[in-house]
Amino acid sequence: MAANRQKDAHEKIMLGGLVVKAGLRGENPAFILGVLLTAFEQKDNEKLRIAMIEKGRKAFEK
Repeated sequence: MAANRQKDAHEKIMLGGLVVKAGLRGENPAFILGVLLTAFEQKDNEKLRIAMIEKGRKAFEK
């Protein structure tokens, strides 16, 4: 069980880091959740998905 909690905590920290990397640290949490929910709704749009993955890859390189 401790390993599961540790893995869960690590995942949450990593995801929080993505929010910071995107420049959203000071944003309203409801806005951030809205953005993520919109992304979830669009996840099957293959053209948009490819564009967002490329945008993310470029951001990781900075």
